[in-house]
Amino acid sequence: MKKFYAEFFGTMFLVLLACGSAVLAGPSIGGLGIGLCFGLVLICLCYCIGNISGCHVNPAVSFAMLIAGRMSAKDFVMYVIAQLLGAAVGAAFLFWLFDMGGEAFKYGGITADSGNYLATNVCQPGVSQGMALFTEILLTMFFVFIILGATDAKKGFGKFAGLAIGVGLGLVNIVGIPVDNCSVNPARSFGPALFSPNAWPDFWIMVVGPLVGAALAVAFWLMVTSKNKAEAEI
Repeated sequence: MKKFYAEFFGTMFLVLLACGSAVLAGPSIGGLGIGLCFGLVLICLCYCIGNISGCHVNPAVSFAMLIAGRMSAKDFVMYVIAQLLGAAVGAAFLFWLFDMGGEAFKYGGITADSGNYLATNVCQPGVSQGMALFTEILLTMFFVFIILGATDAKKGFGKFAGLAIGVGLGLVNIVGIPVDNCSVNPARSFGPALFSPNAWPDFWIMVVGPLVGAALAVAFWLMVTSKNKAEAEI
């Protein structure tokens, strides 16, 4: 059960702190600062719970591990449940902070005139759902590809894996925030959406995009590793 608790608390803190950077400090730190905060939070979590649960804190990452044969179906289901519950609790804490603020507080991470807050994942003005979906697929594919390589038992980089993974999340957020506030994580999208009904029309993008991107990342990683094995046999 410890690994499921770790995924719960890890996802809770990811939503609370990383999304909180956009909600509470967005005007001060901008998109670059928010992206860096996402990456730094994940680096901290990797070195905190990485040896307990692997620090997935993301259903797309767990899905990749499942189809790559690195985790069982039972663990996958339990991980996703823990991640969704953790995201919901983290978003609830953030919502209470948001609700406590006075009118003079300058909040960030809000899409103008949309009624969305808590850094919800929605298509930004001028962005089509098709563009957002393609962005989520590509960014998740890159992010999960990094995770698969950095944590590979034979080809990974051991203690440096958490650093690479956190930097990867920061990079994709810097690119993806202007498009749809960047998800690459269905749980990260799920928690804030519970408190923002206007986020649900685009929510499917934040599920389909990351799952497709994760599957493609696994396919590409298997292609790379199988090619290396073939070369080694020659």
